[in-house]
Amino acid sequence: MKIAVLGGGNGSYAAVADFAEAGHDVRWWRRNREDFADVAGAGGITVTDFKGSRPVSVIPTDDLAAAVEDVELIVSPTPANAQEDIADRLAPHMADGQVIFLPPGTFGSYIMLKRMRDAGCSADIAIAETGTLPWLTRKQGPLEVRITTRASRLPTGVFPARMTDRAIEVIAHAFPDAIEKVEDALSGALMNAGPIIHPPLILMNAGPIEHFDRWDIHNEGTQPSVRRVHTALDNERIAIREALGYGAPHFPLADHYETSNWMYGNLAHDKLVGSGDWHEHLDLKTHRYMQEDIGLGLAFLVSVGEWVGVPCPVAQGLLAVAEAVSECDFRASGRTMALVGLADRDRASVQTMLREGL
Repeated sequence: MKIAVLGGGNGSYAAVADFAEAGHDVRWWRRNREDFADVAGAGGITVTDFKGSRPVSVIPTDDLAAAVEDVELIVSPTPANAQEDIADRLAPHMADGQVIFLPPGTFGSYIMLKRMRDAGCSADIAIAETGTLPWLTRKQGPLEVRITTRASRLPTGVFPARMTDRAIEVIAHAFPDAIEKVEDALSGALMNAGPIIHPPLILMNAGPIEHFDRWDIHNEGTQPSVRRVHTALDNERIAIREALGYGAPHFPLADHYETSNWMYGNLAHDKLVGSGDWHEHLDLKTHRYMQEDIGLGLAFLVSVGEWVGVPCPVAQGLLAVAEAVSECDFRASGRTMALVGLADRDRASVQTMLREGL
């Protein structure tokens, strides 16, 4: 299958490596040619996982039109705050039947399609989003990526939902036996694990994060008190999903720590800690855990809870503390139902739009 991968972060490197090794025709795009100088010079990257290290050949490009021409699937594991810019760039180049996959999306499926429609794109496309990045992975430099483990269950919602079966079929070619369809894009957005796992970890570890040069929030930073806040926050997410009529499984975060049923499967947390790759420096004002997972993801979760009338005091409290820590007004600048233009619409009209599209 022809697949375009957008971006140059951890997930994009892992995606390129896995898709190329699986025999897909991979086109890899980044905005700036100079960012690909090392990869272009080397003719590819090195991937390291449980099988060892090996080279993967790939030719990168900064020509987006060429990258997405005739591809069936566009995978964009970029930060959610890049979605508007990517949508603007994609709008002139999309063709009927193409599928965009956002792992995860933070309701970016709706935001990107609306942005493309506003830019004049009329192509009949589907945009899907899932609950987590399909890889626990970290770049080891411009030429190497290390993959600790891969997701085995990816709950995925599609916008518009009327195109779910077609979109899931396409995405499943890239992620065999991992894709599990959910009701629609909002259901997929409310599976996003980042706004659940990261806010308690960075806010309740703010002292040691700022004191030590490197701190592993998933190891010494994951204590019973943090886990209790995780559970309370996740229960609010699940209550919001249930109030909207979305069914189980809700992928409770507790399964990540206690069972083999969560998105990354067996012993994922132990593998993550054991790799040492998350023993790192975090800037509490600029890191994506703050600006993306809280500023966009948690703000969105709070706004959906308020829109549907479900109390979410833990989420609201964490959002307020994060605003104080980061000195950012995420309710005004982040991602909320009001800012995406849906807060004044009733539930029935939003559900119809999610099903039929724009």
